Amino acid sequence: MAGGLLNVSWVLSLLCVLQMVETVSGARAPSAGAHISSQFPAAGVSQTSVVDCREVCGLNASDRCAFVRTNPDCRSDGGYLDYLEGIFCHFPARLLPLAITLYAFWLLYLFLILGVTAAKFFCPNLSAISTTLKLSHNVAGVTFLAFGNGAPDIFSALVAFSDPRTAGLAFGALFGYLGFYAFYVVTVVLCTWIYQRQRRRSLVCSMPATPEILSDSEEERMSSNTNSYDYGEEYRPLLLYPETTAQILVQALNPLDYRKWRTKPMYWRVLKVFKLPVEFLLLLTVPVMDPDKEDRNWKRPLNCLHLVISPLFLTLTLQSGAYGVYEIGGLFPVWAVVVIAGTALAAVTFFATSNSEPPRFHWLFAFLGFLTSALWINAAATEVVNILRSLGVVFRLSNTVLGLTLLAWGNSIGDVFSDFTLARQGYPRMAFSACFGGIIFNMLVGVGLGCLLQISRSHMEVKLEPDGLLVWILAGTLGLSLVCSLVLVPLQCFQLSRVYGCCLLLLYLTFLVVALLTEFGVIHLKTV
Repeated sequence: MAGGLLNVSWVLSLLCVLQMVETVSGARAPSAGAHISSQFPAAGVSQTSVVDCREVCGLNASDRCAFVRTNPDCRSDGGYLDYLEGIFCHFPARLLPLAITLYAFWLLYLFLILGVTAAKFFCPNLSAISTTLKLSHNVAGVTFLAFGNGAPDIFSALVAFSDPRTAGLAFGALFGYLGFYAFYVVTVVLCTWIYQRQRRRSLVCSMPATPEILSDSEEERMSSNTNSYDYGEEYRPLLLYPETTAQILVQALNPLDYRKWRTKPMYWRVLKVFKLPVEFLLLLTVPVMDPDKEDRNWKRPLNCLHLVISPLFLTLTLQSGAYGVYEIGGLFPVWAVVVIAGTALAAVTFFATSNSEPPRFHWLFAFLGFLTSALWINAAATEVVNILRSLGVVFRLSNTVLGLTLLAWGNSIGDVFSDFTLARQGYPRMAFSACFGGIIFNMLVGVGLGCLLQISRSHMEVKLEPDGLLVWILAGTLGLSLVCSLVLVPLQCFQLSRVYGCCLLLLYLTFLVVALLTEFGVIHLKTV
């Protein structure tokens, strides 16, 4: 098992490195999505003279659309929708409040997508991987979860390092996650405390568990794949009739549990209606392996369909589809090659397996589902960042204030949902390990490999000039938070309490206040 774990880790590392090399070397490929783009300058790095995108609000209404379309500072490096163009080109100036309201509702729906993806697809696959490889929660958190959360950040850091003008941006983006990682730890500690308290209460007044009295979190843990026809032993018919392949496919793609629908209140039904399209698309694109079930959630027709759709989704989602539309030799697109290869593999799998028994290689679907759900989270988080940046332009927030608040929160929203959901489902150690493993992975691998590739390509040193006070505040707070964790955790005998979470939360609030006061000039260095 140890050898298999090393082989799997080696394959994932190789894929990550190959993707990084392609990201840096591909001139036509845009940078990864859910991150601070190169339009936001970093302290100490010279930038080309471009007009600030926030100046669009000072122009006449007739000139705003052309300004947004031609100004490089208004372009988004990732994502699928141009929100600034939508505001200033497709909505009249008098309907600007309506556009902002629609964007706010779309932002809430993106949060819903993040929550559903993390709770019912990303975390179950991660749990299946750790169970299959017999990993502890700590090891799974600092390896696979850190890789899934941090790999997109590495890609954008490498893109930033490929241009000397934006090399400092990588440092700014990576340091910018500091506050939210402290918030992760607070969330994980609180969720663990709440979970343990609820568990103790349930043990005190223990009753036979039925589907009607299970909490939502317990239902999600017992049926994480959202399939509606596995209701447990109570609802299985006495005479089992073999289901046809078509029936298995239709039932596997049905995200609605009719028995639960009849017993739930109205607000739950309304929320479920909004979830149905997202859950259907996720069921269609993301395989889920459940080692706790007898059949391990093996759905032969759907899993064979996943062998075609999931790689195609990965190709069209990675780098916002730049690699999917690339033509090999100028003739054959990459997405067509992926479809042909996936169809051949699906055909072999379909005729070599049966509906009743999962194959021996079924555990590989957990890795495919893990990667696919991670890109779902990355794509949704990309749109969150682009919306927040567009709102920052509309409200004319400064780049630093935007980076310290809205963009820092938006950049980390995918990790928040992943770690929060894991802690809520009873895996606090895995989430806690990912809080530290993710930022270490981002900083060491992103900065280290980015500098190495840049030096090997240009034979020049990457020079950064941290001449601003804010840069030292960022670095100092990061070091202080690590020292606090290094001291407080052993003092509490590695039994984290609310005191530890409050200390980190207080540190983040102090950092945010000091950073904003520094940006507004209230705190400054005295010139001699």
